[in-house]
Order: sequence, then C-alpha cells, then structure tokens
Amino acid sequence: MNLHEYQGKEIFRAAGIAVPPGEVAKTADEAVAIAGRLGYPAVVKAQVLIGGRGKAGGVKVVKTPEDMAREAGRILGMDVRGHTVHKVLITPSADIDREYYAGVVLDRKTETPLLMVSPAGGIDIEEVAHSTPEKILRIHLDSRGLPDYKAREAARFLDARWDVQKQLARVLVRLARVYRDQDCSLAEINPLVVTKKGEVWALDAKVVIDDNALDRHPDLAELRDLGAEDPGEVEARERGLSYVRLDGTIGCVVNGAGLAMATMDLIQYHGGKPANFLDIGGSSNPDKVTAAMNILTRDSRVRAVLFNIFGGITRCDDVARGLLTALDRIGTKTPIVIRLTGTNEKEARDLLSARGMTALSDMDEAVRAVIARAAEAA
Repeated sequence: MNLHEYQGKEIFRAAGIAVPPGEVAKTADEAVAIAGRLGYPAVVKAQVLIGGRGKAGGVKVVKTPEDMAREAGRILGMDVRGHTVHKVLITPSADIDREYYAGVVLDRKTETPLLMVSPAGGIDIEEVAHSTPEKILRIHLDSRGLPDYKAREAARFLDARWDVQKQLARVLVRLARVYRDQDCSLAEINPLVVTKKGEVWALDAKVVIDDNALDRHPDLAELRDLGAEDPGEVEARERGLSYVRLDGTIGCVVNGAGLAMATMDLIQYHGGKPANFLDIGGSSNPDKVTAAMNILTRDSRVRAVLFNIFGGITRCDDVARGLLTALDRIGTKTPIVIRLTGTNEKEARDLLSARGMTALSDMDEAVRAVIARAAEAA
C-alpha cells in the first residue's frame, strides 16, 4: 500500500524525524490560505501515488499569493503518469545547503532490510546507482534495526561535519525503526537535507506498507486512498486477484504468479509489451475470470488478450467453462488468444471448439499469435 507524501511525513514526525510543517489543500483557495499561515516562499506539491512529480511539473516554489493561486490551480487536476492530482501539499520552502538520499528497502537476494544512503540526493537513486555507484553506501539490517555505530558510519559517508553527522545518525536510526515497526517494504527520504542553519530535515517521504501486514496496522489501513489508486487494481484486490497495470498493449490472464512472470517475459522477448500482470490463482471461478476480463477490456490500451492456463490441480475444463461464462457476461470484442495445457486439456478443447474457439498448447505460438492480433487491432 503506497502512502501519500503528507501521510508518510506524519509517520516520520511521530517517529521523531524532523519534517517541515505542511497542510493539504484540495482547492487553489485553500492552498492560498494555508500558505498565508505558513509563510512565503512556499512549495506546492502534487499528491499522487507515483514518482516523477517534479519532472511532470507537479512541484513548484512560489513567492506570492497570486503565484500560489495560479500554480495550485494548475497542478490540481493535472495528470502525472496516468494519475490525476486531487490534493496538493503546501509547505514552507527550505533554505537548503546540501541534499542527501536515505532509504530502507528489502534486499530480496539476502532476504534482509537494506539501508542505502547517498550524498547525491534529490535525484533518482536508480540514476545514481547507474552513473556513480560509488556514491551509494549499503548497510544490511537485522531484526534489531540500525545499530548506532552503523548509523554513525552512514552519517560520516554523507557529511564530514560532526554536528551534522549527529543529526543524520539519529534520522537514519529512526528511519530504520519506521521500516521495521510499520512493516514497510520501502521507507525513503529523498531529499534528506541540511539547511544553511545546520538543521537536518526530511523534505520528502515515500512509504510503502506491506499489504500482508495491514491486519496488524488497522490505523495504516485506514490511510489507503482508493480514489488515487488505479481502479483496476482496486477491483482486483476486492475480487482476490493479483493485478499490476503496466504500459503495454497485450493483456494477460494467467493462473500462477510464476507462469504470469514467464508470460510477460516471453511477450517482451517476441517484441510485444504486456499491459499487465494478472494472476487469477488456481481458480476456475467464473466470477474471478469475469472480473479479470472486465478489468482488461476496460483498459483502452489493451488491443488483445492472452489467456494462458497450465492445468495442474486446476482442471483445464473447469477453466474453459469459467472463460466461456465470463465471455457470455461481458460480450467483449477484444481479440483473445487461448493457451491451455495440462489436466483435462482435451475436454477443455472440446468445450471451446463447440463455441467456435481454438486453444493452442504451445506457449511461444500463443504469444506470437497474440502479438499479431494486437498489431492487427492497432
């Protein structure tokens, strides 16, 4: 579950990490009133659950109420990589001396939390890792969090000034504690800054909570902003589907996460672009299949759909019945390529053949076919 910046900052503030004051506005008039209380120059920041706000023009420094009214009005309602801005955060502008990066993420190779810090803050950490990897220090954590001596090591890597190091070390220990205590999959500050007065502030907050831990955090679960999430992902979660929207044109309905990943890789290998990750699990429930197809066919970018099923415990004939029932319900005209193999494969083919539909058994053949159908529909 992604949190908005202002929500992440409240979590940081509660953990003792210094963040600047700020309030959320839903209209330009509210933004002007808030800036009047907090003072100018002020920053207006789009609140969307995706990165790239600054590059899209969703973060601006303003010096007058007239500028605030204009910029807040412009940002509210703008599109940031497919996400509409409904709220803006108004916060005082900081007098920055230096910018750093600090983040805790799960290292899947070692299966442990990883603290990453860099003196090159304010830019994408991926770009730093690619162009100047020597500017990133990585420290693996354990269940105790970040020990003080490791925090001091990281602080020295960021800044040579002793008075700044002390503040940075405290922030890093508390950031690691937030990651652990709130069951995060990401807790990031970019930029973490020191002002010209020598004060350390978290000017941004990116916090992602592990969905599987929300039962332990009902207070965090209430922070979920359904209106800011992709409608397809919201529906998929409600229907028990695993769905992630991507940027391609070929929809995928697959049973099993491993097969779904392999399907997307093969589509990419053969020159196509998957429009989604969608795992219906081991279910042949027509309601789940209908929900999956509804989600994909509502996506205007999807030109063709690959239905890729490997029948193990799940029987292919049950899946075929679910698919036929789903197609009867939604009546889609989107081209569909079906690949079925495994348990009761022949029975499934007979069911589909009776309705004038053909099921392939070779995965490469099916992927090439759906790519061709998508190209025809372009």
